[in-house]
Amino acid sequence: MEWPLQDAENQFSKVVQKARLEGPQIVTLRGERAAVVLSAADYDALRSGRPTLVDDLLAGPSWDDDLAEAVTLRAKTTSRDAAF
Repeated sequence: MEWPLQDAENQFSKVVQKARLEGPQIVTLRGERAAVVLSAADYDALRSGRPTLVDDLLAGPSWDDDLAEAVTLRAKTTSRDAAF
C-alpha cells in the first residue's frame, strides 16, 4: 500500500501494523516513492546471509610470506633505525 508522507506521519502506528501483517508499506513524497516501511522480520530476511563490514575486513586478501615478513620487520624497526 502507498501512503502519502502526511498520512504516514499521522497514522504511523497503522503503517507499522500493516507492514507487520501485510508486507512493506511505501511512503510517497509529492507522489514519488520516498521510503519503505518494513517489518523487522522482512528486514532481517533481507539482511540474512549478507556479510557485515567486519566480515568483509576479516576476509580481506591473504598475506603471502614475503608481505607478512616485511610488515613484521617494519614493526620492529624504529624511525631512527631506518636508513635514508
